[in-house]
Amino acid sequence: MADSREALLKKVYYENCPGCKVDQRKDTHEGIPIKEFFYVWLLTLATALPISSLFPFLYFMIRDFQIAKRVEDIGYYAGYVGSSFMLGRALTAIIWGMIADRYGRKPVIIIGTVTLVVFNTLFGLSINFWMAISTRFLLGSLNGLLGPVKAYAVEVSRREHHAIGLSLVSTAWGIGLIIGPALGGFLSQPAEKYPNLFSSGSIFARFPYFLPCLVISFFALVVLITALWLPETLHMHHEDKGINSNTDMELPYDNSEETSEKVSKENLLRNWPLMSSIIVYCVFSLHDMAYSEIFSLWAVSDRKFGGLSFTSQDVGMVLSISGLSLLLFQMTLYPMVERIFGPIKVSRVAAILSILLLSTYTLIAKFRGILLYVLINCASLLKNILSLVIVTGLFILQNNAVSQDQRGAANGISMMAQSIFKAVAPAAGGAIFAWSQKRQHASFLPGDEMVFFALNVVELIGALMTFKPFLVAA
Repeated sequence: MADSREALLKKVYYENCPGCKVDQRKDTHEGIPIKEFFYVWLLTLATALPISSLFPFLYFMIRDFQIAKRVEDIGYYAGYVGSSFMLGRALTAIIWGMIADRYGRKPVIIIGTVTLVVFNTLFGLSINFWMAISTRFLLGSLNGLLGPVKAYAVEVSRREHHAIGLSLVSTAWGIGLIIGPALGGFLSQPAEKYPNLFSSGSIFARFPYFLPCLVISFFALVVLITALWLPETLHMHHEDKGINSNTDMELPYDNSEETSEKVSKENLLRNWPLMSSIIVYCVFSLHDMAYSEIFSLWAVSDRKFGGLSFTSQDVGMVLSISGLSLLLFQMTLYPMVERIFGPIKVSRVAAILSILLLSTYTLIAKFRGILLYVLINCASLLKNILSLVIVTGLFILQNNAVSQDQRGAANGISMMAQSIFKAVAPAAGGAIFAWSQKRQHASFLPGDEMVFFALNVVELIGALMTFKPFLVAA
């Protein structure tokens, strides 16, 4: 009887199944899969870079399109361009997730990276407002990369390394959302900023926002080439007839980790641990996307409107410093903190601290000179660390709530839902920012105080939703 029970627990690796090959490697190598995690980090960084790289120069791009009748209206049109990417992704995220569950993670990753190279380059060559919106929309709708990458980070590693894998996803994502704008700030309008390197008759003078897009697309092309060596992680047993002769087991057994540990939940919409974490993720995504756009608009706007009068290059410097520090934090401290306190408590505390931090931004704007640069760098660094702590915790909750055969679809639902919120965020943020510019002398929350108050309201809602009975772990 004992021998029979032991045989049932033994694992069989199907000969032609790519998922079984990955699981066999995990069973024989207990260490961190450094190479696979490096692929995950590169892919996430590549897909995150173009999302917010336009924000430092979007204000100037809209101005150059001459579609806004007044300076105060630029924020409205900037919001529409910023929203088009997420609107496209919201419409197709579930479809890409289902394709990843049916045909594998790798094909979706390859298609998404090709899309990134093509349409991000075309966005940099935009000659009018409508071309900018169209290319951003197509970039979002044809790029279903992030959901499969999150699933891949879990499936390529042992359970004890899941937090590290998903932390790498959120770290690369956060760095991309920071380094992307830094590249946009430093490399946009190169003929004006670096006349010794770029002549007034060059293509970069005719298309002043092409260079940052070109650099990001070239990086994505390099990542695309490395992605060709990605091992597939999806289990495909329906085509397999034989069993690996290297094993001494006789009973067929599905070797995916979750099969022996979880009961597959057929209806994802009734999986409350999954859906609650997705809803909370959407609220924080709304906040983070709005913050990313508003911070850049606020920093480059004139001091008479409550801004900092920064150049796009100044914004790039601030975001570069934040990105480097963010990487160090996530790689060293976050996995330890998450193991001790758990993802829910860590996310909750980070949200509360973020509210307190945002309340200081309008006070920071009153300073000048070197003190202003020091304070805004510290604030930006802390804000981005807190945002990444929240996102990483919610990634862990989502991927632990489902089995492998549903992980692509679950991440697709997550991407669709948060993309809707992120599509609303730039439009709403741009509208609130433009409105605040016109009410500098209002008696209640004048000027940019209204902008940061609105951000804090969203963050407070998210923080309250991290408590039971709303948010629960699987």
